[in-house]
Amino acid sequence: MSQSSSEHLKRRIGLGLLTAYGIGVMVGAGIYVLVGAVAGEAGVLAPLAFLLAGVIAAPTALSYAEFSSRLPEAAGEAAYVGQGFNSKNFAVFVGLAVVLAGTVSAGAVLRGGAGYFAAATGLGSEIAIVAMGLALILVAIVGVLESFALVAVFTLIEVLGLALVVWAGFSTSASPDWLAAPVLTEALVTPGVATGIAFGAVLAFFAFIGFEDIVNMAEEVRDPTRVLPKAIVLSLAVTSVIYALVCWAAVRTVSLEALAGSQSPLALVWQQSQGGNARFLSAIAVFAALNGVLAQIVMASRVLYGLGGRTTGLAAFRHAHPRFGTPVRATVMIGVAVLVAAYWLPVARLAEATSTTLLSVFVLVNLALILQKRRQPEAPFQVPMAVPVVGLLLSLLALATAIGGWM
Repeated sequence: MSQSSSEHLKRRIGLGLLTAYGIGVMVGAGIYVLVGAVAGEAGVLAPLAFLLAGVIAAPTALSYAEFSSRLPEAAGEAAYVGQGFNSKNFAVFVGLAVVLAGTVSAGAVLRGGAGYFAAATGLGSEIAIVAMGLALILVAIVGVLESFALVAVFTLIEVLGLALVVWAGFSTSASPDWLAAPVLTEALVTPGVATGIAFGAVLAFFAFIGFEDIVNMAEEVRDPTRVLPKAIVLSLAVTSVIYALVCWAAVRTVSLEALAGSQSPLALVWQQSQGGNARFLSAIAVFAALNGVLAQIVMASRVLYGLGGRTTGLAAFRHAHPRFGTPVRATVMIGVAVLVAAYWLPVARLAEATSTTLLSVFVLVNLALILQKRRQPEAPFQVPMAVPVVGLLLSLLALATAIGGWM
């Protein structure tokens, strides 16, 4: 398909902003809830479960990294699956599934963030949804650099908030559960502990979903074959450390029973250490929501833009604004769909299905890379064949766990 100049996105993103984008997508509202759930499974060794979850996510992330160097295209997963399975229709199906998952996820996050915003300002939640949604759509249209700069600011606010929680957790006396805990070597050989860590790690794995969004920015990244793999690995590593530190501070400060039974475990850490109501965490939740919605709008619009080059049915979205250099039609389409989802769809239930959809895509991407490496081993960034094989097995395990949770 020939391309006119209006079809090209502008390459304005470097390693720093792309890594911040990846961290911002992963460090979302999930950490505020998952700490308690993981602590309920792994006890005081919950930080180890988060590190193990990062290790579980790593093979799939590395599979994405290799594919991103092979096919630096906007419709990342769609391109990978289409190439691996040699099927154009399968590629379009996977791409639309990613778009749908991102749209529903953004709708759920927007509704939740609007609730926090309405509580803090006194506005109605419906007005908050529209105001926040339209503002984020406008930012996404104006430019990818502007969008990523705002994502970086929101990410910094989130990380600073989590850093305050870590500081609070380590600035007070340890809980009786922490003081009574056996040393690591003894704990690991205690019956049931290793199993608890494993279950906690599978649960914590869902907090790492988001690294895959990085690859869909390929056509707006400078030197994508070099930058994309680095950004994926860096964002996963940084997020793993952040999660482990936050969880460490939580299990050190608050009793395991209280953590496991709380819907706001990080607020408990602050209240235990500093007193008060930890209201600032609600404000940070608004920024986390804004970050998540903007990141998903940007990601899903790029996938739709990429699909426009693969099928005539979506060709209208293969268009970039000559001044802004962004896929305006795709962005408006996704933005409106997010607003509709936030208003009218049962997003709380549908959002649970998005993780199942994305885990299915992880399975397909790993399998596609196995097939592609057998046909064509060479790539600008390469990983051993064992990496996608292990990634496939671990993704299947996580998918089975997610489906089991639905049963």
